[in-house]
Amino acid sequence: MRLLLVEDDHRVAAALSAVLAKHGLQVTHARSGEEALHALLPDHGPAYDVVLLDLGLPDQDGFEVCSRIRLRTAIPVIMVTARADVRSRIHGLNLGADDYVVKPYDTGELLARIHAVCRRKAQEGPGAEGEGGEAVADGGPIRLGPVCLEPATRKVTVDEEPVALTRKEFDLLALLAQRPGVVFRREQIISEVWRTSWEGTGRTLEVHVASLRSKLRLPSLIETVRGVGYRLVVPSS
Repeated sequence: MRLLLVEDDHRVAAALSAVLAKHGLQVTHARSGEEALHALLPDHGPAYDVVLLDLGLPDQDGFEVCSRIRLRTAIPVIMVTARADVRSRIHGLNLGADDYVVKPYDTGELLARIHAVCRRKAQEGPGAEGEGGEAVADGGPIRLGPVCLEPATRKVTVDEEPVALTRKEFDLLALLAQRPGVVFRREQIISEVWRTSWEGTGRTLEVHVASLRSKLRLPSLIETVRGVGYRLVVPSS
């Protein structure tokens, strides 16, 4: 997941970037509104998945930056600011921000909000396009090299051959397949697939990952990111 961090305080940006990178996010730091808008231009590399926008910027107010972002893209924007008053929250959301987080914040909550707005964006669009995967209509087949998932019927095939998965195995595979190449934290996977907390459920997740690798006969399909979680790597053929 590529994230654009718009923050003029270098110390704050460095500390937050380190935490986000540890959780599998690729962070680009912009120190001003103009630098952020420049980074979002289509000819400046791959698109970002989300913007973390501070409001107290040196060249212009973050509210103005949010308005200008909305004129050119629908990328999710999370305002991260010390302005805690209700009027500022309402104004930011009315300008098109997808979420509003007040400093100081809990890092775990910020990560959860980042993933939440990205999931909503993926679900709202007419399709999703992952790294190496095909763009598909909502509810349509998801093709990942030789692997094909059909969410509507919960069927999985590898090289056109059906593969029998348990309910949780399918849910786990479908979650990772939503965003190929993106690291899903263990806590997030447990929360979304098992609908429970991370404590005591780690071994269950490891067993299901091992079972998927074996049943799909593609050990490298699900990559372990040590200390963070898992990501789906699309086979080349």
